[in-house]
Amino acid sequence: MASRTPTDPAVDKYLAAARAAGREWQKRGDLAVAAAYVARGRRLRIELKSGVVVLLPIDRLQGLADAAPADLRQVRVEGLGTGLYWPSLDIDFHVPNLVAGIFGSKAWMSALAQHAGRVTSPAKAAAARRNGRKGGRPRKTARG
Repeated sequence: MASRTPTDPAVDKYLAAARAAGREWQKRGDLAVAAAYVARGRRLRIELKSGVVVLLPIDRLQGLADAAPADLRQVRVEGLGTGLYWPSLDIDFHVPNLVAGIFGSKAWMSALAQHAGRVTSPAKAAAARRNGRKGGRPRKTARG
């Protein structure tokens, strides 16, 4: 007679939450049905179950910026559309996170944001000059 091991309530709770999240992703259509590397513009093209097509710049995705085109072309859809995987690079991404604009770890996303804040353009310089004529950024005041 086979004995049944008791289940861990914490694991059961985790699995229930994961199943619920999966059902929600399926409802929204945030699961990939196809993915491909587009050499022109170095972009990742993801076709979602909802019919939406998302194009992401490869250079924004953690670990892919320096990858060779041959490696980038090997992208596979896995986990019923929840993941993308590059076997030769051993890199994977969660599709709903990519759709939400999360392209890597917190540290990676912070570095992307810091870089974006340093980007200068004629439009940004003109906006700064206009703001300066109005008195500039308001001073921080201490709250009582």
